[in-house]
Formats: sequence, C-alpha cells, structure tokens
Amino acid sequence: MPPLANDEGQTLREYKGFRFALYPRQGGHAPNLDDFDALLSLGRTLGRIHALGQARPFEHRPALDIQTFGRESYAFLLENEFIPASLRESYRTLGADLLARCDTLFGRVDYQAIRLHGDCHPGNILWRDEVPHFVDFDDARMGPAIQDLWMLLSGERDQQTAQMSEILDGYREFCEFDLAELQLIEALRSLRIMHYSAWLARRWTDPAFPKHFPWFNTERYWGEHILELREQLAALNEPPLVIY
Repeated sequence: MPPLANDEGQTLREYKGFRFALYPRQGGHAPNLDDFDALLSLGRTLGRIHALGQARPFEHRPALDIQTFGRESYAFLLENEFIPASLRESYRTLGADLLARCDTLFGRVDYQAIRLHGDCHPGNILWRDEVPHFVDFDDARMGPAIQDLWMLLSGERDQQTAQMSEILDGYREFCEFDLAELQLIEALRSLRIMHYSAWLARRWTDPAFPKHFPWFNTERYWGEHILELREQLAALNEPPLVIY
C-alpha cells in the first residue's frame, strides 16, 4: 500500500528534524512457505515490485555489494577487537577466504542492480486474505533481484529447487529474471551473516542493544559465528540451484 498523503498531497512528513511516512494499519501473519500457492503469490508480488524497481535507481540509498556488506563488516569487527583473541586468527583467515570466494561468484554474474526490499524474510511479510503485504523497507537498496527471493527458501536442495521454481513462475508473469543470479544465493547469505554481526557491533554502545541482544559479543557467540561462516564457505563451493 502507498503511504498516506497529507492535505498538501505530500507523503514524506517531518517532525523535529525527523522524516517519516504513515501507512494504513495492516494486520497479518508470516506466510506459509510450504504452501506452493502462497509462493506463487509471493513471486507475483515481488515481480511487480521489481518491475518498478528496474525503472530507475535509488538516488540516496546504498548498494548491497561485497564492499558494504562484506569487507566493511569484516574490517570493522577486526579493527575494533570484537573478536576474542582466541578466535581472532580463525576469523581473519576464514573471513578473507570467504570474501575471496564471494568475489569469484559475483565476478561470474553480470547482473542488473535494481531497487530492492533488501530484507525480504518471512517476518517482514504480513499474509492476510491470501495476499502478501511487505513491510520494513528501511533496508531497501540497490542490488541483484535474487536478494529478495532467496530468503523465502528452506529445507534441502530439492525442496529449495521446487520452491524457487514456484516463486519464479509467479515472478516472471510481471518481470524477467536472469537465472545466472542463482549463483549468488550463498554469497548473499554469507554477506548477510557478516553484515548482521557488524550491524550489532556498530550499535553495541547503545544501552538498548546489550539489553535486547544479551547473547551477542560473548565467546560462545563468536565461536558459533565462525562455525556458521565455515559452513558457508563449504556452501559457496557447492553447485548453484538449477531451475529449468
């Protein structure tokens, strides 16, 4: 739904230096991703969103790329000594290997960067009356179309292949999709994992963050984070999904 306009027809509002928009209240729940009809509907809606997203670029939003999500996150965590000394070298070498592999995969795909939702996981989709409503566009940015599709996948490889096929059946009714972008799924997942840890670290001096994320910045957290990155490095060497 579009934002609500004021009496002057403007949708961007301002209060004490803060800009904001208001939207109609919308209830709902996360979609059932085991329901192929729901996946088809999600694909159709994302195809319409991306058809508009291709029309012109963002003027003031950043890009989702290896530099902003990967290298800057990696450097921030190392330079600010968030990683415990006992795990620091493991993170340094593993992170470098993972970024190099992401470079290789991104180098293989000549994708068109478009305007994206950017954080399109099921928790940011409200399902009501058999229709998806997308919320939380604060991570909207330029990037490959597959970024808004891969977080809807789950399960084993054959399940993910079937899910992606259904999503793309709906998506292609409104927007073309380059199947070469499927090679970027695990690279984008890896970058998201690295970016999320750095996102928390950058805000750790805010008293609200230790209160709401007490598990972060512990030796156990970083050990599990490194294990997750090791699993991602293995996934990056697996063949991509194949959709016919």
